[in-house]
Amino acid sequence: MTAMLGDFLAAAYPWTKALHIISVIAWMAALLYLPRLFVYHAERSGAGEPGETFRVMERRLLKFIANPASVATWVFGLMLVFTPGILDWSQGWVHAKAALVIGMTAYHHLLVRWWRAFAEGRNARSARFYRVANEVPTLLMIGIVIMVVVRPF
Repeated sequence: MTAMLGDFLAAAYPWTKALHIISVIAWMAALLYLPRLFVYHAERSGAGEPGETFRVMERRLLKFIANPASVATWVFGLMLVFTPGILDWSQGWVHAKAALVIGMTAYHHLLVRWWRAFAEGRNARSARFYRVANEVPTLLMIGIVIMVVVRPF
């Protein structure tokens, strides 16, 4: 059974890698855009039409792009991890990349928490806070790309 799975993963490798990259791009787009929506939402923190419009946009971005892209990124990434001959676990960059991806996932979950606060009308953070938070996925992405492409250690 394990040999058959390994053969399947090896044969599917180019498609798995392509789908992983597509998923990562979609996930990153959502992680970069959602905090920007939070900035605008926090700036217009009263009830009324603008607030409701932002709530709808945020919910749709999370439910239809960010969450599915996150799951797809993890599924295709794990398929790559288990593809025979792809990773050498003795190299430090693999562990660093894994830690950064876990950090990106934790950030995603923070966005969900902040979204719930907006959705329930209890956001207590400023637009400036979300502007700073918006830099986190960029920094994580830079680290991830360097680990995968440069493999510094």
